[in-house]
Amino acid sequence: MAASLAIGLRTAFAVVGCVSTATVIYTIATDGLPFRKELFTPWMVATLVDFYINILAIGAWIVYKESNWIWSVIWIVLLICLGSITTCAYIVVQFLKLTPQESLLDPIYFVLLRNRKRDEVESKSILSVTSAKFLFSVLGCLMLATLAYTIATDGSPFRQGILTPWLSATLVDFYVNVIALSVWVAYKERTWIRAAIWIILLICLGSISTCTYIALQLFHLAPQDPVYLVLFSSDSRQVHNTRLEF
Repeated sequence: MAASLAIGLRTAFAVVGCVSTATVIYTIATDGLPFRKELFTPWMVATLVDFYINILAIGAWIVYKESNWIWSVIWIVLLICLGSITTCAYIVVQFLKLTPQESLLDPIYFVLLRNRKRDEVESKSILSVTSAKFLFSVLGCLMLATLAYTIATDGSPFRQGILTPWLSATLVDFYVNVIALSVWVAYKERTWIRAAIWIILLICLGSISTCTYIALQLFHLAPQDPVYLVLFSSDSRQVHNTRLEF
């Protein structure tokens, strides 16, 4: 079952990564490069803010995941420039790195886990739990304010003509990242009902839900806990606590 999950997720992210790549190539071919002033409409700017808040959340995981700072910088630059193409490529690479035993035990746990020797002591987190709560609370409020301001000044996004080719491509990019975050939420939640509710909120509210979810998960940790524990479900931490040092 676990091995099939690893293969299924690896294949799924390879496919959606190809879809995202094809979307970018097609949009460049039919609408030109995105570096044009007229493309930055109010809703395009709001979408980009939404997009990059989710990118920050995924980037924080990559920084934790990589034990080498050079590789961290390379992946973060690619993530900023290529968005969900990088997200999918990185996730596929992490699944390919799993050992057969890890794939059989708990593939998502080991994909989330830092790249290091299993008996090595975990390095200190850059952010404390308290500062991480503050950061994601502020980011959630920022996105909420951006959304409210854009609706107030430019009207509803559900109207004809607002979807330019590059806005459509950005939305594809955005929702591919939402798929990655949804897999994490499904892994974290103990019931499918709670997971489904959060995934619907991610789809409808974007990074507002991302920040809210992360902040709520951080409240389950003690202030002295390392912040990276937010990545793992409580069940997985208990199961693997005897195998891995945190």
